[in-house]
Amino acid sequence: MDSGGATPMTHHAALSWRAWGLIALAVAAGAALPPLLASTLVLTLLTQAAISGILATSVGALLRMSGVVSFGHATFYGIAAYLIALSIKHQWMAAEAAVVLALVVPTVLAFVLGLGIVRVPGMAFSMLTLAIGQAFHEFAVKARAVSGGDDGLAIALPPELFGLPIAVFQRPHSAFVLCWLTLAAVIFALYRVAHSRFGRITEAIRENEERARFIGYETDVPRALVLAISGLVAAIAGVLFALYNAFVSPEVLHWSLSGSALIMAIIGGPRLLWGPAFGAMVFFLVKDLAGNLTEHWQALIGLTLIVVTVLLPVGLGGSLIRLLAALRGGAAR
Repeated sequence: MDSGGATPMTHHAALSWRAWGLIALAVAAGAALPPLLASTLVLTLLTQAAISGILATSVGALLRMSGVVSFGHATFYGIAAYLIALSIKHQWMAAEAAVVLALVVPTVLAFVLGLGIVRVPGMAFSMLTLAIGQAFHEFAVKARAVSGGDDGLAIALPPELFGLPIAVFQRPHSAFVLCWLTLAAVIFALYRVAHSRFGRITEAIRENEERARFIGYETDVPRALVLAISGLVAAIAGVLFALYNAFVSPEVLHWSLSGSALIMAIIGGPRLLWGPAFGAMVFFLVKDLAGNLTEHWQALIGLTLIVVTVLLPVGLGGSLIRLLAALRGGAAR
């Protein structure tokens, strides 16, 4: 045996330690940021970006693990937010139980839907997710007695949640840290899934589903589980949105929210675990800067998307990694 060669186990351990190190660095950076920023407006923007980053990560996870694009992830995001609002409004259960319900229901719904629609290829899958999402949006708009219609629902949150003052979830300084830590935890959890046996199976199915079936793997259930995992991540973002804003409206179910999440993932680099979250930060930065210059900020977002898609197919995150690798290579010479 060649003792100088790295075994798969040691290589995996090295990757795990590297991931732990990067997550720890990201957590420390996020926790240290609020004391350095005096602007509540900037922290509010960063908190919204972190929540949207989680939603974009859910879209990126589906694209990376299954190779399909969803235009309906706002469904899981919005259902989670509405479940919290309705549970508290009608006093169905304690707020803590409502949060758990808001995570479980979209995940189960995503799995059940997945069992039916993962067999549909490519663009047809995307259109089905769009149709399903818009059906939920139209229901929220028309069912005023349930959802409040376009007026939405205010959420009368309790003074405490999970033993924490509700202000922790709503003040920009503490809410940003909470959302940032959640984003880091989600990315690390997806990293563990991607490097597990299940992750390798989904990768094989994504690359060649027919060959995966030929060697004995059942493909529909793993792909439905990927959609369920992605739906869970979107639901986490929806819960944070509801707790932070204490308000929900049909806009959280609209296809444009799913489209924005997809744009964030593409800008950042959907093949990277952290790429969609990075894209969300860039999206909100460009949106804020452009919004100060012109009311047509969507045009600048579209221009950014075109430039990234044409010139940087691996996204800004992938391009950043290539640039750092080139700089390291040049320094090593």
